[in-house]
Amino acid sequence: MTEQKQLKLGAFMRPVSLHTGAWRYPGGYPDANFNFRHIKSFAQELEKAKFDAFFMADHLAVLNMPIEALKRSHTVTSFEPFTLLSALAAVTDKIGLVATASTTFDLPYHIARRFASLDHISGGRAGWNIVTTSNPDAALNFGLEEHMEHGERYHRAREFYDVVTGLWDSFADDAFIHDAESGIFFDPERMHVLGHKGEELSVRGPLNIARPPQGWPVIVQAGQSDAGRQLAAETAEAVFAAPRNLADGKAIFADIKGRMKAIGRNPDHLKILPAAFIVVGDTIEEAKAKRAKLDSLVHYDSAIASLSIALGHDASRFDPDGPLPEIPETNASKSGRERVIALAEAEKLTVRQLAQRLGGYAGLAFVGTPQSIADEMEQWLREEGSDGFNVVFPFLPQGLLDVTTRVVPELQRRGIFRRDYEGTTLREHLGLPRPENRFFQATAAAAQ
Repeated sequence: MTEQKQLKLGAFMRPVSLHTGAWRYPGGYPDANFNFRHIKSFAQELEKAKFDAFFMADHLAVLNMPIEALKRSHTVTSFEPFTLLSALAAVTDKIGLVATASTTFDLPYHIARRFASLDHISGGRAGWNIVTTSNPDAALNFGLEEHMEHGERYHRAREFYDVVTGLWDSFADDAFIHDAESGIFFDPERMHVLGHKGEELSVRGPLNIARPPQGWPVIVQAGQSDAGRQLAAETAEAVFAAPRNLADGKAIFADIKGRMKAIGRNPDHLKILPAAFIVVGDTIEEAKAKRAKLDSLVHYDSAIASLSIALGHDASRFDPDGPLPEIPETNASKSGRERVIALAEAEKLTVRQLAQRLGGYAGLAFVGTPQSIADEMEQWLREEGSDGFNVVFPFLPQGLLDVTTRVVPELQRRGIFRRDYEGTTLREHLGLPRPENRFFQATAAAAQ
């Protein structure tokens, strides 16, 4: 009998909800971004529900958006990820801890050392979300007048990955012998000096920390462009995808895993986890009403700015409570424009409702009962649209509790999500192999 596939679930936090109206929702915590007591309670609840990981997104600048939108959004500020996740490591035992770190505005030695430290502190629960940073304002915070070109950022990222993973392999797993009698702390024969000199980077090494418990922290990647998908196929072990629907998800799934096969990687060694915004109700109508209430908390000034950007046209002149009028074509993204128009038509949204949807959260959403949401998630898993999801919570704490106490038990009842952790590391949760040390594998084998 074929073993039933299991969903993988991450919690996408920034460090709370991505919906810009979440902080205003009744019963929510407006100060949650900088309230460690609240964030700790979220992580502990997610661990209680057996989530694979707490995924801490990051950005290196206040987001480049109009000031009217900026001043109303809680998503533009957050704790520094390593500080937060190191603190969470001390108050959790099993849940994975994934942090975003930029290859454009940091150095390989720093990133290798931080993630190795987090992996040791957490007992093997760290994951690195590789980003190249798309926000051009970030460049200004790092002494640059212009943002690095897209292709160049990905070229640097590929070399950066090689350097960081090479630094994690600086010591063999058995290098630190701690022989108090002889006075030998580590065996220098089991240490490797990287000596990397490439097109973008020059790093001698070795890293001044023992090899991480997982060998390497789990590699996560989120790029959706062709360059991003190729980087994922070559390096990633989890992909934070952003499909619009199941058909889109299946195409991304097949593309990235097909690229893996082409270069000789096992497709099972990568988990594709789209972002999924989940709103739970006793009925589908109640869930939709919660979504509508949440969207209504996005201020119109910031919402209409988001709609104008998506359409490539000034939407502030439209009747807010009328239907979306015909939009002339512009130089804006055609696919983005068409998605917005299709959304308005499909859900019969007014200009106000459409703007507030875009200004809040416009990605993939499961809005319904625990049973209907589980049906959709199971369909994605069965039809290879994903290996699981990175859950975006609509508001906290109740939106999170609705998922952990209502949706998760339904998934467990169907046998597609764990009832308990079977291991202690993030790699074990995700079913990923522990990488061999590329410099000491042959030595270790010869010694056996």
